[in-house]
Amino acid sequence: MLMIRLQRIGRRNDPSYRVVVTDKAAGPRTGKFIENLGHYDARLEKGKDLVIKADRVKYWLSVGAQCSGTIHNRLLREGLITGKKRDVRPFKVIKKVEEAPKVEAKVEPKPDAPAEAPKETKPKAAPEPAAETADVATEAAV
Repeated sequence: MLMIRLQRIGRRNDPSYRVVVTDKAAGPRTGKFIENLGHYDARLEKGKDLVIKADRVKYWLSVGAQCSGTIHNRLLREGLITGKKRDVRPFKVIKKVEEAPKVEAKVEPKPDAPAEAPKETKPKAAPEPAAETADVATEAAV
């Protein structure tokens, strides 16, 4: 399957990317891509950061190529495609955000009341012999 994705280029601490069409099985760092569709410079202000060949992107999408989440959101912002934005946050972040609203109220003991001592547990007593004789009497009556 073909993917339209970002390929990191540039120096350390200077993020810039190529927008490329590549096979999904090939990793983004292999350097193998089918076509270069443009570039994205993360350090520039919005509006000037993405330079892309719109006609080629539409062609690859019509052929059946899929967009990565980030490219999908960028193309939405540029107006090349329609739809809803995708959530591109890592799965761990999403899970932590969903768990955050669950806050339980802590119940504090009253300061006037004395602390209760733990209750002692009594060992269970053996069954009474009177119950056994009642069972024998009912069996003899039958």
